[in-house]
Amino acid sequence: MPRSSEDLVSIPVDDVELEGMLEIPDGTSGLVVFAHGSGSSRKSPRNNYVAEVIRERGLGTLLFDLLTEEEERARENRFDIELLTDRLVAVTEWLRGHGATRELSVGYFGSSTGAASALRAAARREDVDAVVSRGGRVDLASAVLEEVQAPTLFVVGEDDTQVLELNREAYDELPGERDLHVVPGAGHLFEGEGELEEVADVAADWFAEHLR
Repeated sequence: MPRSSEDLVSIPVDDVELEGMLEIPDGTSGLVVFAHGSGSSRKSPRNNYVAEVIRERGLGTLLFDLLTEEEERARENRFDIELLTDRLVAVTEWLRGHGATRELSVGYFGSSTGAASALRAAARREDVDAVVSRGGRVDLASAVLEEVQAPTLFVVGEDDTQVLELNREAYDELPGERDLHVVPGAGHLFEGEGELEEVADVAADWFAEHLR
């Protein structure tokens, strides 16, 4: 695994400070920003596992909290996709002004409702080079899908039937490069043996291809 720098960062957005963990392998050309789903956080074991696999491929990762602890207590904030999108866009802007990340290619990894925020943010920023959606509620970004130019990979469990149908519809609407990867027998949380490993591998492959 490449050597990397690891920093706990505090990102000023909307009069609050969003806490995050920024890890950048030596010599990397790309950085993957994680947008977690409702009720989750930067400490999510699933996202941290995926991030570790991505870093093993030589790419950087930023796992951060879209909401403060106080904001998280208000359930409506967790599903305020516009707010979460604004936060993701603002954090991306912060990365563009941060010395260690200013020149890096940027990708988004979004889970569940976080995937909607990732797609909405990618529609607003032309400097996003790749998106991966894991079990994404991509229907919550349906209004802007035609504006997403970043190469996008949808990863869905075969048994997560409703979300799979939503992802197939989103796949058909995207104008640019895209792919749909269905994990056999997997449900929404990819809890079966080898399922999360498959998610991490295909996501890391996608980012390694598009963030180099």
